[in-house]
Amino acid sequence: MGTPELISPRSPRVAAARRLAKRNFRGKERRFIAEGPQAVREAAEHRGSDGGPTLIELFATVEAAERYADIVAAAHAAGARVHLADSDVLADVSQTVTPQGLIGVCRFLDSPFDAILAAKPKLVAVLAHVRDPGNAGTVLRCADAAGADAVVLTDASVDLYNPKSVRASVGSLFHLPVAVGVPVEQAVQGLRAVGVRILAADGAGDDDLDDELDAGTMGGPTAWVFGNEAWGLPEETRALADAVVRVPIHGKAESLNLATAAAVCLYASARAQRPR
Repeated sequence: MGTPELISPRSPRVAAARRLAKRNFRGKERRFIAEGPQAVREAAEHRGSDGGPTLIELFATVEAAERYADIVAAAHAAGARVHLADSDVLADVSQTVTPQGLIGVCRFLDSPFDAILAAKPKLVAVLAHVRDPGNAGTVLRCADAAGADAVVLTDASVDLYNPKSVRASVGSLFHLPVAVGVPVEQAVQGLRAVGVRILAADGAGDDDLDDELDAGTMGGPTAWVFGNEAWGLPEETRALADAVVRVPIHGKAESLNLATAAAVCLYASARAQRPR
């Protein structure tokens, strides 16, 4: 693959990529970092709403470029600038302890909330007050796996493009529409206006998920609202929902973590919505 082109962490392009670890720079440049072969492969194949490529730049070690030659070829095909770099450069840009040799610089890809509503979604995950980036990315991955139509991050939630969120989504960030910065009241009102039932997931909810399934009430369009990892949903957010639903605890566990509860709720809705 030749001699690495970028040999110094002080290279302007390396410095520009490194700055994307900070939220204010991401917002200013409207770019973010995707690390590892899975995320970079998905980014190379993704196109924005304007039809343009999402991946605009790729840093790769010689070893990674040889091992993942198909990904490098896809990056070239997408029009991305591909730079061979030594491992020190990748370590300087990476947000992980053990970089995998591929780091992509991507354009923001979030969708307008109005566009999500116009598509008449049947299953949506709304992250209200979710502050942990790993949890946000994992819930996005669960929503993707359950076949959800969209994810909405409210204005009180973590940045979608936090490197930990991107990594935790394991490529799902590139698979379904995600709206960001939507006030929770606007999210609920907008979804309800297009015929979506709003369910708030809360361990202290009045309604039991098993009872909802047995009653056959979950087959229609549904949005699940998930709250903060530590203190759940505030009362004013719970009051916006059509029902506040708890996942039943049949054993002795004190509770479920956010991502696990989200997976259970989303898959319950997905099963109820599937044709018999």
